[in-house]
Amino acid sequence: MKQLADWRNNTEFKKYFREYRELSMSHQERWYEEKVLKDPTTEMFSIRRIDDGQLVGCCGLVYINWIAKHADLSLYIGWNDAYIDDQGYAEESCRLLLCYAFEELGLNKVWSEIYVFDEKKKKLYDKLGFKVEGILRENCFHAGEFQDSRILSILAREWIKQ
Repeated sequence: MKQLADWRNNTEFKKYFREYRELSMSHQERWYEEKVLKDPTTEMFSIRRIDDGQLVGCCGLVYINWIAKHADLSLYIGWNDAYIDDQGYAEESCRLLLCYAFEELGLNKVWSEIYVFDEKKKKLYDKLGFKVEGILRENCFHAGEFQDSRILSILAREWIKQ
């Protein structure tokens, strides 16, 4: 739990997250208790290396809408200060998560909001087949100015075609 909180508080990572506050251990534990363990609209997973079990990140589906059958994808790789790594952990985790979302949970759409300056995640989502749905204009404040967010998504039928 402490490792996840430390990664969430990493200044370099934090600029990409919607959660901007410094997270204490009690915040992290409360999130785990309330969201991960009890909230039916949240499915979170740790990302670990197969060879040694080393924790490398966290991913999941949040804001799951069981009626409209969609969810927001959440992901970061904290290990090695990567945020989104180039060793394949982020991509493999997303692929497994999308299979879970569409094949096990029966969702129709997985979406994500990313800031326009988050080129690593944009590149990853492009590789996975996500499409830009729209722009939320001046939706975050970064580097002294308002910046846009992108909403990207992939539909179950698009995922299955791949």
